Amino acid sequence: MEKRILGKGLEVSALGMGCMGLSYGPATDKQVAIKLIREAYQQGITFFDTAEAYGRANEELVGEALNPFRKEVVIATKFGFKEGEVSKGLDSRPENIRAVAEESLRRLKTDVIDLFYQHRVDPNVPMEDVAGTVKDLIQEGKVKHFGLSEAGVGSIRKAHAVQPVTALQSEYSIWWREPELEILPTLEELGIGFVPFSPLGKGFLTGAINADTKFDSTDFRNIVPRFTEENRKANQKLIDLLAEIASQKQATPAQIALGWLLVQKPWIAPIPGTTKSHRLTENIGGASIDLSASDIKKIDYAFAQTTIQGDRYPAHLQNRVGK
Repeated sequence: MEKRILGKGLEVSALGMGCMGLSYGPATDKQVAIKLIREAYQQGITFFDTAEAYGRANEELVGEALNPFRKEVVIATKFGFKEGEVSKGLDSRPENIRAVAEESLRRLKTDVIDLFYQHRVDPNVPMEDVAGTVKDLIQEGKVKHFGLSEAGVGSIRKAHAVQPVTALQSEYSIWWREPELEILPTLEELGIGFVPFSPLGKGFLTGAINADTKFDSTDFRNIVPRFTEENRKANQKLIDLLAEIASQKQATPAQIALGWLLVQKPWIAPIPGTTKSHRLTENIGGASIDLSASDIKKIDYAFAQTTIQGDRYPAHLQNRVGK
């Protein structure tokens, strides 16, 4: 698979793998999950994403799965919540960042974290203190690169002035285009890579979800406004467009959605997640989709004529992004 450079020198596969879904919602059997992660590596993926907040077991799972080829892969993890639990609120105090780093190193079975993200901006801790703490961890050899997640332009600039930011991780896809307004120009100016999560719209852009789909009771999408039955029905025409282009390319809607993201900028590396082997292979196929300028123009024009229905987060989570 093609390699891409994030920031000033972090080389990753063009597509990474988001591992959150292996532990969130109905957890995947540990051995099945390890096998899936290793399949991803065997098919060319070298960039794997986890976080303390995905449950300690998620980091342990990623660490065990990647241990046989640790030197050939990039592992990203995150800090920033009290006791690693989203429900307990934010905590990016320097002492907590250090404590999380030590625990993540242990769980990941490694001596260095390749990319250490602040999971969400903490308004109670100056960004200069956060970046300064990660800078110290980098100088101590415990971390290689600093990242931010769902941060706004002001926070990105403050952090970058103290310790160069290698990557920003935020949601970006055909149906969530907000980063194009301020985020992408800022990243380009500063030389920061972009790691889109939910590049398949939390599964909607695969075409496998419709108005009749029933989610597991533990599925996060049950509280996402964009996934109400009414909004899924209203947004279905977007999938119909992707399916039309996909049929012309002998591809799937998911592959077109990933191919679209990859042609936006050469420093973008999406991290689709999956729990299924056949979906993993399908996603990887998206890295070799050849979309012409006219294909992109057609997609962008169609989406510009459409109003996406429903917010991407429930209100109580929306206030944690873009700070």
